[in-house]
Amino acid sequence: MTRFVALGDSITLGIGDPVRSCSPPGGCEAAARPGRPGWRGWAVLLAEALPEPELHNLAANGARIADVERDQLPRALQLRPDVASVVVGVNDTLRPNFDPALIAAAVAHTVGALRAADAAVLTMRMPDPGRMLGVPGVLARPLARRAHEFNLAMDAVAERFGTLHFDAAGDPEVYSPHMWAADRLHPSERGHRLIARRFHGLLAAAGHPVGPSPDPEPGNPPPSRLDELAWLATKGTAWVLRRSTDLIPSLLAMAFREWRYGRAASPAAPPDACPAAPLDAGPAALPGAGPATPPDADPAETGCPRRPAAAR
Repeated sequence: MTRFVALGDSITLGIGDPVRSCSPPGGCEAAARPGRPGWRGWAVLLAEALPEPELHNLAANGARIADVERDQLPRALQLRPDVASVVVGVNDTLRPNFDPALIAAAVAHTVGALRAADAAVLTMRMPDPGRMLGVPGVLARPLARRAHEFNLAMDAVAERFGTLHFDAAGDPEVYSPHMWAADRLHPSERGHRLIARRFHGLLAAAGHPVGPSPDPEPGNPPPSRLDELAWLATKGTAWVLRRSTDLIPSLLAMAFREWRYGRAASPAAPPDACPAAPLDAGPAALPGAGPATPPDADPAETGCPRRPAAAR
């Protein structure tokens, strides 16, 4: 038996891959209303390719890494998984209170605890959400920097703890429109199958027993233009209104600071990245972090959270 415990957000929950039945039992997220399909997703597809799978999907819609650490990790450790996954990050980048230091610490604790429990851990570098959403460049650049900083934390943890690390940010197939659902935030069935196949390949290369790789071809048609318009007219409008009161003002403030200080805006080398705190069990700071922010600097001027005295 292979006990697979999946931690994360709505991507791991399977949003974007609707089905009316699935296996292993209990693997699909329940439908919101009777008669409507549930969600399958990459974790179910991967579990089906493991020997005698027992899937426990602990992911939650809207979860950030702090939620994963606080709510999902204790349950995962109780289950004593053979394989665990920590796929999260999009919700962190889409909220105004983005804190690289807290994110780095939560990622390190979550992955480190699972590895200490002798689980093989799957992690993923997330693609740029601004690129997926197609937002204007002035707003896309701050989002790209946030994604870059989150990926730096995941990269450091993957190297430190020896995870099986899928570079979704650098995979050309990820950015195909066919890989995404109508909301452009969640993978389509084809996209979920891609994630499952990539993790399957990493497990196989590391010597873990696996069955045949998941089929790359979806069994359902991709989202149509009508699907996209329906999402925009219902859930999409509500999402835009919510983000207009928190995320967009924050991104506009970041863009203004970028213009004010005349800094370059390359996501490959973010000019105003906030420094990440050292990982909890080692003295070295995360690789790629920008120059240290003075501990007494004004967050309104730097865009970075004020560092506590212990981090100086």
